[in-house]
Amino acid sequence: MSHALYKLDNVIQNYIWGSQTAITELFGIGNPDHQPQAEIWMGAHPNGCSKIASNGMLLSDLIAQDPVSVLGDYTVERFGELPYLFKVLSADKPLSVQVHPSRSKAIQGYQKENSQGIELAAGNRNYKDANHKPELVYALTFYKAMNGFRPINDIVALFNQANIETLRGEIDALQDRPSAAGLRAFFSVVMNLSGEQKKQALSELHQAIESKAKTSKAREAFALIAEFSHEYADDIGLFSPLMLNVVELEPGEAMFLHAETPHAYVKGTGLEIMANSDNVLRAGLTPKHMDVAELIDNTKFVSVDPTQIKLTPYQMENKIGYPIPVDDFAFEVLKADIEEKAQYVRGAEILFCVEGQVTVRDNHESVTLKAGESVFVCSSAKVYHYQGVGTLARAFN
Repeated sequence: MSHALYKLDNVIQNYIWGSQTAITELFGIGNPDHQPQAEIWMGAHPNGCSKIASNGMLLSDLIAQDPVSVLGDYTVERFGELPYLFKVLSADKPLSVQVHPSRSKAIQGYQKENSQGIELAAGNRNYKDANHKPELVYALTFYKAMNGFRPINDIVALFNQANIETLRGEIDALQDRPSAAGLRAFFSVVMNLSGEQKKQALSELHQAIESKAKTSKAREAFALIAEFSHEYADDIGLFSPLMLNVVELEPGEAMFLHAETPHAYVKGTGLEIMANSDNVLRAGLTPKHMDVAELIDNTKFVSVDPTQIKLTPYQMENKIGYPIPVDDFAFEVLKADIEEKAQYVRGAEILFCVEGQVTVRDNHESVTLKAGESVFVCSSAKVYHYQGVGTLARAFN
């Protein structure tokens, strides 16, 4: 394979929750039909595979021609494919509250649903593939989200302040048993609310958010519930801000989302890198299929310390990176200036230009990127150089 650098033509996903303006404002990418532009996908996932800009070839076909040259020995042996999907994600409305399975549960679930003959595209399908889906999000704008269960005493205090009398017995039981088992039991009851009981609990919640909050945590949670209720007035996901940590990343901050951790993206634009999977188990704020039993079986009932959610970056002369506890992907932000810098390659990489203009070259060719553009770097490049005035986000493994 003579070339090792390929400028990409990427798929934009027009999901209903996407922003109509953010991607245009940040990257100058047109939106003449005023569609919600939710995600730009960079990678070889079949639901939105990048193409080689010069000839329209699918990136997956390029990889298939010579996997070792493109991905490198280690990646071919360990994963057999490009192991990550890189995205720009731009949310104007909240995404569903969701959990992603561990790799072992994904393998089991995928095989089970295949044996049951459930079509891959079926609405009631839980497992689209046999992979886990840990994720990192790096904020480009202020980025609001929920990530992990709150400390149990905070959950109890918020439900008490919201005065959800329908759940009085369950709230008291959680207070008496502040453990993983107690949290699992409480979450299960909330997620399984139905009929008159669900209607009454949500009515109490709607009354609560119209009253004055007594703490800053309650004020933040109530404001989020009020925002969600415009879209989902009778959705069980309205209880999620009382149970999950609410976090806002500043531009340039990042967080990691582990498998089996409930989370939701609420508003903002960021870069997201994840294992190459599309497995989602939903827990509210959605009209889509929800399998509560499967959700609970795939959820880790541990509180996440809200002060530990944001990642502490490691810093080198011209780049910052983030410690990631999986080997499917890694992520760094490279600062380009007039002095050319070298970067060694171990597997396939995708470089996305966040701002400015940066030229990337290997020993044979060069590609100039402006904001919103990306280049695929084959393992066979061994090393590339970059130079310009701007910022590159680097996805690699």
